[in-house]
This record gives sequence, structure tokens and C-alpha cells, in this order.
Amino acid sequence: MAEEASNSSDTGKENSTFKIRRLEISDKRKGYIELLGQLTVAAPLTDDEFDQRFQEISSYGDDHLICVIEDSSSGKIAATGSVMIEKKFLRSCGKVGHIEDVVVDAEFRGKQLGKRVVEFLTDHSREMGCYKVILDCSVEKKVFYEKCGMFNRGIQMSKYFD
Repeated sequence: MAEEASNSSDTGKENSTFKIRRLEISDKRKGYIELLGQLTVAAPLTDDEFDQRFQEISSYGDDHLICVIEDSSSGKIAATGSVMIEKKFLRSCGKVGHIEDVVVDAEFRGKQLGKRVVEFLTDHSREMGCYKVILDCSVEKKVFYEKCGMFNRGIQMSKYFD
């Protein structure tokens, strides 16, 4: 499930090619953790910590997908997002996709990469048989997600344990 597209850049990188694909263990060296740090707190991880978490997430198969968009010209991870598939008793044992951790590197914003990530994760959820896909976002990101075909359906509630 990988796709390529050529985009012209207004930052001077003409005809950069962006490839969307699943996270690979080598992506730690391509700036993946630093990219997550543009979204929220992402403390540095040792290679062992990253490898162990990568193996754990990989063991869930298609029920937990992390995708990345790599800039082929620089080898840098330009965007990422994840989806977790929740299995329910509701709706005849239906499934729901939960999109999380969507972020585009500041260097690559304005190139529709975030939209491509959301579409990739939404398509995966549909292919997995989900009857809906949901996400939580800040008020500032509401318009972006509406452009991705989402709509405000309620209020998010949280309780943090730190």
C-alpha cells in the first residue's frame, strides 16, 4: 500500500517526489521522532526503545497502521499519521478507525501531505471494514479536517495521567 506523486514545491525543491507508505524501522534515522515532536512531547528514544515499540506495534498487523510520507529527494520523513482499528459489539460487531498523530513537517506544509495522510488512513479503515473513522483535533485544526471530509460530531473529553 504505497503510492507516489510528484509535487512542485514553493520552498525551492522542484519536482520533489513524496512516497506514502507504512512506517519502517529505519525511519527513526530519517527524522520520524523529531517530526512527532512538532505535534506534541516526543522525548528522544534510544534505538532499542524505538525498535521494541516498533515490533510491538507491528505485531498488531493491520489493526494499527502508522504511515509516513518520505521526501525521496532528501530521504526525510515529511508527514505521518496512524490509525487504530477498534472492534466493537455495536453495529453487528462493527469496527471503527481511530486516526491519531497526524503531523506534517513545517518544511513541507502547504503541499496537501496532511490530506494525503488522512485519506490513506481513511482508505485503510474502509478496507478493514470499518463503518466510520473518527479523530480528535484542536479547534485550530477543525477546518483542515473538514476539507478532508470529516465533520464535527461531538465534544472530545480527556484525562491525562502524568
